[in-house]
Amino acid sequence: MASGLFLFGIIFVAIVGMIVLISKFKWHPFIVLILAAYFVGLLAGLPVDKTIGVIKKGFGGILGNIGIVIIAGTIIGTILEKTGAALTMANAILALVGKKRAPLTMSLTGYVTSIPVFCDSGFVVLSPISRALAEKSGISLAVMATALSSGLYATHCLVPPTPGPIIMAGTLSADLGLVILMGFLVSIPVMLAGYIYAMKVAVKYQIAASPEVSLEDLLDKYGKLPGAVHSFSPIVLPIVLIALKSIADFPAAPFGSGVVKTFFDFLGNPVTALLLGVFLATSLIPKEEKGASFAWISEGIHHSASILAITGAGGALGLVLRELPLADVLSNSLLQMNLGLLIPFIIAMLLKTAMGASTVSMILTSAMVAPLMVQMGMTSELAKVLVVLSIGAGSMTVSHANDSYFWVVSQFSDMDTSTAYKCQTGVTLVQGIVAMTVIQALAMVML
Repeated sequence: MASGLFLFGIIFVAIVGMIVLISKFKWHPFIVLILAAYFVGLLAGLPVDKTIGVIKKGFGGILGNIGIVIIAGTIIGTILEKTGAALTMANAILALVGKKRAPLTMSLTGYVTSIPVFCDSGFVVLSPISRALAEKSGISLAVMATALSSGLYATHCLVPPTPGPIIMAGTLSADLGLVILMGFLVSIPVMLAGYIYAMKVAVKYQIAASPEVSLEDLLDKYGKLPGAVHSFSPIVLPIVLIALKSIADFPAAPFGSGVVKTFFDFLGNPVTALLLGVFLATSLIPKEEKGASFAWISEGIHHSASILAITGAGGALGLVLRELPLADVLSNSLLQMNLGLLIPFIIAMLLKTAMGASTVSMILTSAMVAPLMVQMGMTSELAKVLVVLSIGAGSMTVSHANDSYFWVVSQFSDMDTSTAYKCQTGVTLVQGIVAMTVIQALAMVML
């Protein structure tokens, strides 16, 4: 078995290789992660048979924990898009906040929508509303787009059942209910920071809305939209059930240890909760579209395939890393610097900035950090949750030209590249710093 600097040299070369292959040569992360697992395992001195066995075990293990959850969450997101429920949520928030606060409306709509829906697809779905509201209110489209993109980003990186946070929670054995609760706590100021940035910085860049269709025509596209409560329910119910399970499992046993606790443990299991969310989502499909329900669910499963492949490959690499004595050979000087939660934040930030994909950054960083949790002193349930959120904060920092989300935001908002850097890249930098600041403050109080 390799030791010392040579072992970390192997990992460093693997990371650089992954960045180059994914970013420059556009290799799929699944292939790159599996190759990295072979590379690290074999060069670190693991026997060939053991390396292959660990890769298969790691791949299957992580998917066994969260595969169904990822598929269910993707199906929910697809149905919300197809049925116009996302538009209903926007209307409900608009009525609550008021037309004069259209940017805040888009921030809040994005914040809620991106809990089950990937930020890329969420922006595509909601950008026509953003454009129509910008035209109606006379506000620059740059402001509306920045508010929307930052609202989507806040929950995408910090709040399950978005796949990235779910994967991190599974890899680090963090309580998913606590991740949801703490994720909401951290993501609220992060969302508000994005809104303030939009109002203070993005407002300097005037982009005419020029909507292709009016807001009324946009709503007519879906015919009769589902009700607000019905639209929110596939998102809210799973989150509430998972949170209740977490509460039921508290050492104080607030629900006792009998039937009530068992009931919440069953319904609040992420698999059960998300499947219930799927059933609620399918109830949004109007009668005249029931024939399309199979196709819509199949589309959701299709969208989840790439996520599952990357997740499984990340689990394979993670288990290979766990087989290595990383904690034993980790430089004492690094630990003595007392960086604490900054270690996962910095790793995720570097990977995100270099590679572009937030979810991949979360997967890789959580796999790398998992073997070091004891050495870092992050062994309590709350500490694990804060590590998850620290990685999420790093994975925000920053969105630029190698990130598909950067181009989605710029292209759907008529931004040139220079403006997109000032709006999209700038706001994600601020959000990442704010998120980590809040996490550090929580750690000072709670750890």
